[in-house]
Amino acid sequence: MTPFDFRLPTRIVFGAGRIDELGELTKSLEASRVLVVSDPGVVSAGHTQRGVDALHAAGLQTCVFEGFAENPNTNHVADGVAIAQQFKPDCIIGLGGGSSMDCAKGINFIYSCGGRIQDYWGVGKATGPLLPMIAVPTTAGTGSETQSFALISDAETHVKMACGDKQAAFRIALLDPALTTTQPSRVTALTGFDALAHAVETAVTKVRTPLSQAFSREAWRHLAPNFLRTISEPDNLEARGEMQLGACLAGLAIENSMLGAAHALANPLTAEYGVTHGDAVALMLPHVVRHNGADPEVEPQYHDLVLATAFDRNTPDQRAGADGLAQFLADAAAKAGLATRLQDQGVDFARLPELAADATKQWTGTFNPVAMSTDDFRRLYEQAY
Repeated sequence: MTPFDFRLPTRIVFGAGRIDELGELTKSLEASRVLVVSDPGVVSAGHTQRGVDALHAAGLQTCVFEGFAENPNTNHVADGVAIAQQFKPDCIIGLGGGSSMDCAKGINFIYSCGGRIQDYWGVGKATGPLLPMIAVPTTAGTGSETQSFALISDAETHVKMACGDKQAAFRIALLDPALTTTQPSRVTALTGFDALAHAVETAVTKVRTPLSQAFSREAWRHLAPNFLRTISEPDNLEARGEMQLGACLAGLAIENSMLGAAHALANPLTAEYGVTHGDAVALMLPHVVRHNGADPEVEPQYHDLVLATAFDRNTPDQRAGADGLAQFLADAAAKAGLATRLQDQGVDFARLPELAADATKQWTGTFNPVAMSTDDFRRLYEQAY
């Protein structure tokens, strides 16, 4: 029997066209002044304005902050806090991809509790109540809408800081798959594979529970059959909805199970070589699955995941075990045009031991079901080279 303490603080509202309900949903939180955190790409696509229009229609005052980029850093958060201090919001909305949602959380930490974002690196560091927040994801990837963690990079060291507190969970996650149809194909591929990785890693971590595994399996069931479909059929709203729902469920799994060695290996590649997160995870996940799957106690967990999509011929053969799952992930990444070899990303082979040392320091690696040494991380980098 596995003891656990499960919480679901986020109301999930799902359906095409539901962005128009954003104003009324925000009013339900007794808000009147709303800071909308939305990245420039989402602003240019028109999604931000549609959200703002819904807020205005409900009689709410708004201010939009878009001064940040992918992988928000401490400087971006500080700029957002300065805007918040001028506007004085009573609610914050993260409208965009994971960067928008993470930046919104980071702003909330400092605006509500003071200090620097480094003060919130870790778990449970908030010193007082945070403003209520709403997430409106425009991608299907990070699952940040159902997590209480913000990933913020230090602008000087480039280290990714995981800042988590139960108060940082969004009160409402509004999932409108119609907002994801304007994504470039590459963004769809990068974010979609990240969601797949979340389902796979959460299914086997040391801290998994029967309930978190249920979310992992259900996320995989939605994601695996539709990942390549959303790339080949970008206007397929049903497939887009499946991916967005799957990413959200994978976020719930992360909140209660954490991640593993693939993300520990991916982060140094992003920090040192600028490899996009989705590419970095795509490079490393198949090798991690094979490595973990060699453990007779872990392989059945992967097999259980694969059984969830046994109904679909475009997903892993249920008879192939962890190797079959790893091959499916590698093939899916290649078909989606994602990175498949480290050497093609400009990574210097001589620096693999240094990258392995950095991977060893990553928090997510501590949750991997198989204990990882620096040599293990180096060998996996070598396999991906």
